[in-house]
Amino acid sequence: MLPPMVDQPAIGLAERAQRGLAYRRMKAMQRVSRTARRATSRWRLRPTFLVLGAQKAGTTSLHSYLSEHPAVLSAALKEVQYFNLFYDRGESWYRAQFPLATTAWAIRRRLGVSPAVGEATAAYLFYPRVPERVHAFDPRMNLIAVLRDPVDRAYSHFQMELRWGRESGSFEDALAQEEREIPPELERIRNDPEYVSHNGFSRTYVARGLYAEQLERWLQFFPRAQLLVLTSEELLADPAQVMSRIASFFGIPEWRAETYPLRGARPYPPISTEARERLARTFEPHNRVLEALLGRELGWTRPAAGSAPLDEGGRVEAC
Repeated sequence: MLPPMVDQPAIGLAERAQRGLAYRRMKAMQRVSRTARRATSRWRLRPTFLVLGAQKAGTTSLHSYLSEHPAVLSAALKEVQYFNLFYDRGESWYRAQFPLATTAWAIRRRLGVSPAVGEATAAYLFYPRVPERVHAFDPRMNLIAVLRDPVDRAYSHFQMELRWGRESGSFEDALAQEEREIPPELERIRNDPEYVSHNGFSRTYVARGLYAEQLERWLQFFPRAQLLVLTSEELLADPAQVMSRIASFFGIPEWRAETYPLRGARPYPPISTEARERLARTFEPHNRVLEALLGRELGWTRPAAGSAPLDEGGRVEAC
């Protein structure tokens, strides 16, 4: 039986026209803004840092914290995606995303330091061709990577795809599809410099959690001193301390916000014990390589054999 119909207030012709006019004005203003930015790109700042990812590891929260710092200037939007998706648009398009140089002059006058200028695109860490492109743009670029337990990251990623309607089956089915689809997609990107994968990388639950090989690609082009590696656990536990480390890394004054709210977090059902165990065994050797690369131990999910019982509690998604 269908639910009863609920009467909605009618929208008159005058209100319809007013709404249509407001929408057209908004779109026109956006076009003017884009045109103005492009026209003034040569007088805009070049980025000095990038937040590379990982996806679903807390980059939305970190971007928010950085944007609030008085000595940090961010791009007009998060996820500019220039070096992975829009590289063919050219440097003038990219520079158009950043503030005018006069903004930096005002900060230098007020604080006595040059501001850090940058953007956060969570896909940069994963895309194979991005390190070389960033190095060609500026070999002095400061880089930040935020890493999350790859088991939790994979499941959080899957929940996002479900929410966006790009997945409809089970997590186990999605993992099986990834095994079939992603290797040839990655191979095509490595072999074809002109190829851009706009939709082929949504189902990359395991692939994006192989952090060691991704960081090694960046370290082929940049010295270790230019790469700051954080964990989402550190960011969640003590964001003020993380921001202090970043300020030191950038060479800007330390500054503390009154609060550091978690951005983009949503509840979702817990991962199954079987899926967690499967992924733990998949990631185990890669995590050990990562620990050796970073020179630190990571308290991430390990295979159940010989370890404490697995935590089956619900997870909160970190975007």
